[in-house]
Amino acid sequence: MISIPQTAMILSAGLGLRMRPLTETCPKPLIKVAGKELLAHNLDLLAKASVDTIVVNIHHLGAQIQTFLDRSDYRDVIISDETDRLLESGGGIKKALPLLGSAPFFVMNADSFFINGPQSNLHRLAEAFRPDDMDILLLVAGGLQITGYDGLGDFTMDAEGVLSRRPERVVAPFVYTGVALIKPTLFTDTPEGPFSLNLLFDRAIANRRLFGLRLDGEWLHVGTPDAIATAEARLAYGATTTGL
Repeated sequence: MISIPQTAMILSAGLGLRMRPLTETCPKPLIKVAGKELLAHNLDLLAKASVDTIVVNIHHLGAQIQTFLDRSDYRDVIISDETDRLLESGGGIKKALPLLGSAPFFVMNADSFFINGPQSNLHRLAEAFRPDDMDILLLVAGGLQITGYDGLGDFTMDAEGVLSRRPERVVAPFVYTGVALIKPTLFTDTPEGPFSLNLLFDRAIANRRLFGLRLDGEWLHVGTPDAIATAEARLAYGATTTGL
């Protein structure tokens, strides 16, 4: 029987600079795609995977996110407040560790979401995670699974699922979807204050303990105003986020 992590953190404190001018008055996690907030897309995915405790960090226009949660069906979500100081992805998670517990937990970015195939991708991550061999397991996507991303990719992956960084001036086949399963103990020897999760990724790479799992389904990256229409067109074409 799969043991599903019961805690998750959605990274929602970014400034959303690439989404301007929309984010001058609305925090990026509350930008709507197909009539639903980006944050809500991710909250629903976690709820469908039976994750009980969800932490959301806030900074830019954070009061709006708090109000949204208070007025919605997501009232049990826990806020980690970074209003006074933006801590980046790694620092934000480190601040929230007392809320996340001592077991491995999910991490999700609020500026994208995925569409499940026949099986929950969060359940697939939990099933594939081997804590004796892995420090971090990333959900990655490639090729036709991706909508709204035009970069060169992030990682290569060997036959065992071990990830390596994309070499300079080379196109890599896999993109990090912003979804991961990670051990809280990795934050023990990390800086106080702001730092990126890339610090932990690189440490894990050095020890061959950063692994990837290919997404079963589709990934929609919503990084700019133009990407909203692209994602909505893909959803209208027939994709759905309602499946497990």
